[in-house]
Amino acid sequence: MEKNRIIIIEGPQGTGKTTLANYLRENIASSNLYRLSGQKDKTISGKEVSKKMYNALLSYLEAMQDVGMDLIFDRTFFTEEVYARLGYKEYSFSDVYQDLLQKINSLNYDIYFCLLYLKNPELYRERLQRESHHNYQSFSLENSVNQQNVYLEISQELKDTTINVLEIPMDNFAESYQLIRKKFKINSENKNEN
Repeated sequence: MEKNRIIIIEGPQGTGKTTLANYLRENIASSNLYRLSGQKDKTISGKEVSKKMYNALLSYLEAMQDVGMDLIFDRTFFTEEVYARLGYKEYSFSDVYQDLLQKINSLNYDIYFCLLYLKNPELYRERLQRESHHNYQSFSLENSVNQQNVYLEISQELKDTTINVLEIPMDNFAESYQLIRKKFKINSENKNEN
């Protein structure tokens, strides 16, 4: 029997995560979309909140293994690890991250880590100017490029796990969505790809 999928969409601000998450939800039958947000507390007590939240999420994923649904995530605990590595947090998240990674690897899903990035970082400047954002983290070309570098680092590390790593350049949306449709076997005439 074919396993259900967990599709995790990650990447810096301005790459198109929200648009892609919506597209996948609209074009993959029997799928649920989850939008996760980190919490604002950057102190060690915030680490404990994140640990509790993501462990609860993994318990939920375990309970959902046999219900016949693909689960699409717009960000997960990978974001927390990226922000901690960049010093946006007052703590290291690596111990919790490694534990969460081990737990998600043990689940009975085909797991896809979809890293969205830009080959031409100057595009971040244009995209960040036209998007509205929450004030959780400051938005700038430098922050997006720094985030992209750490995400690419994590992407390389994940290649030693059972997680399917997809590094998707989002410079050209038409090319990106063609790759995405092929990978996830989506037959769609949907034009909502910009």
